[in-house]
Amino acid sequence: MHELRGKLRHAGLRPTRQRVALGWILFGKGPRHVTAESLYEEATSARVPISLATVYNTLHQFTEAGLLREIAVDGSRTYFDTNLSDHHHFLVESTNAIFDIPGASIDVGRLPDAPDGMEIARVDVIVRLRQKKP
Repeated sequence: MHELRGKLRHAGLRPTRQRVALGWILFGKGPRHVTAESLYEEATSARVPISLATVYNTLHQFTEAGLLREIAVDGSRTYFDTNLSDHHHFLVESTNAIFDIPGASIDVGRLPDAPDGMEIARVDVIVRLRQKKP
């Protein structure tokens, strides 16, 4: 718990009770992907008194502070990834399950030049999966 409070402070976030509780749930289980709704359900199951709006706000604060990576899928679903390393994702269309593709498995080449005054920060590849038809 002390380590998590230090991590939050180092990221410029005050370690409030709610941030610490959500951080413990998020970072205590190793690399993972969550949605705001799934994290809210975990927090509720752990008897953390918190609103869904606070979960959304905290996830966005953690993302802005560099503690999480946001993965937007179709604009209708957003995942938050605790793994900040360079990597891409598989998305299983039937279940919306998302999991990592190791960084070296995909070669992203020949990107367009960024517009004047801009630079490419990151390239996210989402490979969609579905069951093969017999």
